[in-house]
Amino acid sequence: MIQIKNLAKIFENGDSPIRALDDVSFTIPDGQFLTVSGKSGSGKSTLLYQLGLLDTPTDGQIIIDDINTESLDENQKSSMRLKNLGYIFQDYAILPSLTAFENVMVPLLMLGLDDKQAENKTIEALTKVGLEDRMHNLPSQLSGGQQQRVSIARAISHNPKVLFADEPTANLDTETSKNIIDLFLKLNHEGQTIIMVTHEVEYAHMSDRTIFLVDGKIVSDITNKIA
Repeated sequence: MIQIKNLAKIFENGDSPIRALDDVSFTIPDGQFLTVSGKSGSGKSTLLYQLGLLDTPTDGQIIIDDINTESLDENQKSSMRLKNLGYIFQDYAILPSLTAFENVMVPLLMLGLDDKQAENKTIEALTKVGLEDRMHNLPSQLSGGQQQRVSIARAISHNPKVLFADEPTANLDTETSKNIIDLFLKLNHEGQTIIMVTHEVEYAHMSDRTIFLVDGKIVSDITNKIA
C-alpha cells in the first residue's frame, strides 16, 4: 500500500541544519499494524507526519496506492487526507464544546455525507470503540481514555485506508493504555492498516512489525508476530 523511498527531512536551524530523517526506505503492505519506535528526537513523529501528508519531506518519495504524493498539489493532498487517512494524536484533539457524537459527525458532514449517513456512521464508529452509552457527553464529562476513544472513532468513521496514531497512549494510565492498544489490535484484525508511533516497547511488540529509528535512520526492522 505505501512505499517510502529515500525519504529525508531537514529542518533549518541557523548554520546547523537538523537532519530529522536520513535516507529512509521501506514498504508497508495493506492491513499491517506497524509501530515506529525510538528515543525522543529519533525522528518518529517526523516520519509519521511525512507519511500522513501533514508535512512535506525535503527529499524522497511517498507512494500511496500507486500515487506518488510528490506530484499532488496542496488541494489534492488535503483531499487525500480527508478521504483516505485517519489521525489520532496524544492530546486527543477533540473540540471541548462539542459532544462525542458531534466531534465524530462534523468531519463526516465536511466530507459531503447527508445527515442520515453521517449519523449512522457516527453511531457505528462510537459503538465500535465502546462509547455507545456516552456519545452525547461533552469531553469534560469523559475520562482521558474515553476522550481518546472519541478521537479514534472520529478517525475511523469514514473507513480510512490508513490510520495514523502519534503516541496515542502517552497521556493515559497503564490499564487504559492497554485497552487502547487492544482496540487497535481489534481494528487491525478487521483489516485496518495502522501506523503507530510509540516509545513504549511493550506496545510496539504487540504489533505486526516494529521499525526502530536512531538519529533519523532505520536501525532495525523487526517482525513481531505472524500476521
